[in-house]
Amino acid sequence: MKAILCILHRSLALVVLLGFLELHGLVQDDAVKQVPRIQARLAGRRKKGNEGRIEVHYNGEWGTVCDDDFSIATAHVICKELGFIQAESWVPGAKYGRGKGRIWMDNIRCTGHETTIAACSFNGWGITNCKHSEDVGVVCNERRIPGFKFTNAVFNDIEEGQQHVEDIRIRGVFGPSRRSLPVTEGYVEVKQDGKWKQICSTDWTELNTRVTCGMFGFPAEKRYNTRVYRTFASRKKHIFWPYAINCTGNEVHISNCGLGLLAVGSNSTCGNQMPVVVSCVTGRPFATITPSRVRKAFPLKEPQVRLRGGPKIGEGRVEVLKNGQWGTICDGYWGLVSASVVCRQLGFGTAKDALGGAQMGKGIGSVHMGKVLCTGFEDSITDCSFNQLDLCDHDEDASVRCNIPAMGYENQIRLAGGRTPYEGRVEVFAKRNGTQRWGTVCSDNWGIMEALVVCRQLGLGFADHAVQDTWFWEGDRSADEVAMSGVKCSGAELSLFQCRHHGEDLECTKGGGRFAAGISCTEAASDIVLNPQVVQETTYLENRPLSMLTCAMEENCLASSAVGQPFLSSFRRLLRFSSQIHNNGEADFRPKAVRQDWVWHECHRHYHSMDVFTNYDLLSLNGTKVAEGHKASFCLEDTECDSEERRNYQCANFGEQGITAGCWDTYRHDIDCQWIDITDVEPGEYVLQVVVNPNFEVAESDYTNNVVKCRCKFDGHRVWSYNCHIGGSLNAETEEQFDHFPGLMSNHLYNW
Repeated sequence: MKAILCILHRSLALVVLLGFLELHGLVQDDAVKQVPRIQARLAGRRKKGNEGRIEVHYNGEWGTVCDDDFSIATAHVICKELGFIQAESWVPGAKYGRGKGRIWMDNIRCTGHETTIAACSFNGWGITNCKHSEDVGVVCNERRIPGFKFTNAVFNDIEEGQQHVEDIRIRGVFGPSRRSLPVTEGYVEVKQDGKWKQICSTDWTELNTRVTCGMFGFPAEKRYNTRVYRTFASRKKHIFWPYAINCTGNEVHISNCGLGLLAVGSNSTCGNQMPVVVSCVTGRPFATITPSRVRKAFPLKEPQVRLRGGPKIGEGRVEVLKNGQWGTICDGYWGLVSASVVCRQLGFGTAKDALGGAQMGKGIGSVHMGKVLCTGFEDSITDCSFNQLDLCDHDEDASVRCNIPAMGYENQIRLAGGRTPYEGRVEVFAKRNGTQRWGTVCSDNWGIMEALVVCRQLGLGFADHAVQDTWFWEGDRSADEVAMSGVKCSGAELSLFQCRHHGEDLECTKGGGRFAAGISCTEAASDIVLNPQVVQETTYLENRPLSMLTCAMEENCLASSAVGQPFLSSFRRLLRFSSQIHNNGEADFRPKAVRQDWVWHECHRHYHSMDVFTNYDLLSLNGTKVAEGHKASFCLEDTECDSEERRNYQCANFGEQGITAGCWDTYRHDIDCQWIDITDVEPGEYVLQVVVNPNFEVAESDYTNNVVKCRCKFDGHRVWSYNCHIGGSLNAETEEQFDHFPGLMSNHLYNW
């Protein structure tokens, strides 16, 4: 009897224990179910895409994370959630700038095994005693987790592990599509468990094709010869992927589409034995046909949308044309669907990222659209729903990163010998003596525009420096011989081979090797913009005795007619104005020359960090230059900033020179050389032009906005400036009033 009671007692204890464990499991399951779905991003003043201030989107609002109790384990979780393999480090104290709005998470503790930062332990959403000076940032490893996971799968039918796909591709089937890039037509194949598999065409729709083309960088789909592919497929044996995809058509990636089981045979065959085939349309930026056929296929008309300030092709701040003036879009409601409409409109695929907070630099002029909401099927962003009232400022300008087709340009060129992947000697794979081989590029006339094209071709961002001798970067000795010379780029090309060059008839005075061309690139650059209103409001005329212009004479700030004039009795007539120069970019504007190379001017008793920082020209209406001036950068400093804490450069006591991102430098109208000497100019109508960084000595994200142009009237005694505007800020018809004659520089750079 005692034995029976003992057995019953133990059985009861076991039942209680099992019940407790089951209840505990249910609680855990409920807790898992209650983890909210959030979005995460890296934002702020950052130079690379794998670093930045952590921001999470919860309850319809973006907010930051406090650095209290933050750890490397938490950094690993956020980096993996963003698609990187792991974290390198984390940074407290708002290194990437202070965020705005809510601080969503505080005292966050992760074990490192969570799949989302929302599953970690923390105080609760919005419960914090932190300030934005404690916003935490993270630096992730640059390598990304390969493949992707279907996020909209039917979980009851498909195991978690089967939702992950290692890769996807369009594989060309016939000769031309197999040999040429980009691949626009062929089988859609997925890689799973190390094997490439076709997708059965049962239940495949045109909407699926639209999404597939978009994720591979193509704006639209087209028809193909079904009979040819069906005949070819009947002669081949295929291994089919046992899942069906169902897209609505506005997804940006096929992983966002629905995923379900497909009734395939036991030998991985499908009913009609026909794999999925897609045929995509190549956008204008990547059309590989002759210019005349491009014009016929893509009629030239004024674009209604453009991208500016992006480090790579298909990236930039979104600007739209309204009433003849370019303006930006607010980032409120800005998302991937709306961003994809912009991308497709410009000839790219769907959007990879829809960015806010002026992450591609601040725009200029007006803000035209706010709260943009698109369905994804609009032909133009202006067809979407949007608000024109209560618009934001330029701190909230929207940007985009678009999917672009794989053109293979990066395989034609490489950098060698550099300390980092962002610098080195330029080596190209070109034909030499009838054979393709690696060689160097002649550095004769090598400049920033050529470097800009190389950096873009390699996907390394903006050009930082163009180097004309590379003895300190030892490359592959077998590639020392010059393979390309006479390179001259406009800056708009996608490949160095699209620039003008000598072809196989090489001509290089320096030779290759240690004198070959080199570059350094950067993912973040400054963007210098003149304030046209300040120029217009401060223009006036002054008659100044030559005896008070001794230092200006030494620095060649007067017209040549001033030489030899009586020193005490002569006067010069000066057209004066102020220049307010803003840095709207993502990096500081620094002089090209290092401090040791600055030039001391005894008369003014200051250093020049750039010989020519600004050019001033007065042009007649037929384009003839009638007077000119220039300004050296004797003191580049932060006169004012959006935030006082940002001021990094002050000229006092031989301090560092530059303009911090978000700050501006003011050259007042009453300082030397801030003028044009118009003593010899006849009364009449003219054009006043001011160009900053005219020789492209310093890297910028956008050179088109370096020019301010004004109409100027001089009656012999007084002067007026009016209609001042930044180059490229108006539509083509209005710009034509200024640019229809030669001699008026506009720095046009077609920046997709």
